Amino acid sequence: MNRTVLLTGFEPFNKETVNPAWEAVRSLAGHEGEGYRVEVRQLPCVFGVAGEVLRAAIGEVKPAVVIAVGQAGGRVDLSVERIAINIDDAPIPDNAQCQLVDKPVVEGGPAAYFSTLPIKAIVARLREAGLPASVSQSAGTFVCNHVFYSLMHQMAGGDVRAGFIHIPYLPQQAAAHPGAPSMALAEVVRGLTIALEAALATGDDIRVAGGAVD
Repeated sequence: MNRTVLLTGFEPFNKETVNPAWEAVRSLAGHEGEGYRVEVRQLPCVFGVAGEVLRAAIGEVKPAVVIAVGQAGGRVDLSVERIAINIDDAPIPDNAQCQLVDKPVVEGGPAAYFSTLPIKAIVARLREAGLPASVSQSAGTFVCNHVFYSLMHQMAGGDVRAGFIHIPYLPQQAAAHPGAPSMALAEVVRGLTIALEAALATGDDIRVAGGAVD
């Protein structure tokens, strides 16, 4: 029986006409590999609602692995997030024109959750495949972190592996942001495939340096 991997990506936000997360994720809809099948869902870039849509998708799909994917303009690589924090502090409004400031994602929830993906094994496999990748120590405080925290709160205590990966702009987006790094869609799709297969195949994560000085 194939295990199901749920991938999510956001709709465009902040005046962008495309979101590389959704473009990459939807490219993998229905993809089947050895022992697994991919389901995808688009999430609204809206506080609260995004978590509700994700919760419903998990209930419907009953996945073995969940990887939420988000755009991080300015990042230079595939950034595998380590930790989700219990705070919404939006530098810009979401797509419902809501700008939460210093609000918990879950009232009374833990301060933070760690990803349950084998984050360092994923980074190692991505690098072995010639893709730039790193462990990220912060998913920000916008809707990406909101979804990441909501996901980990829902999965707490269970056996579903879950986490978040940030990706750079697509080249056509970077053209409108001079100096911004980008990554081709095909490379992002290849990277997500490697990441989900690592999440399915890896037991205990590897122990290698992946921290940050600042």
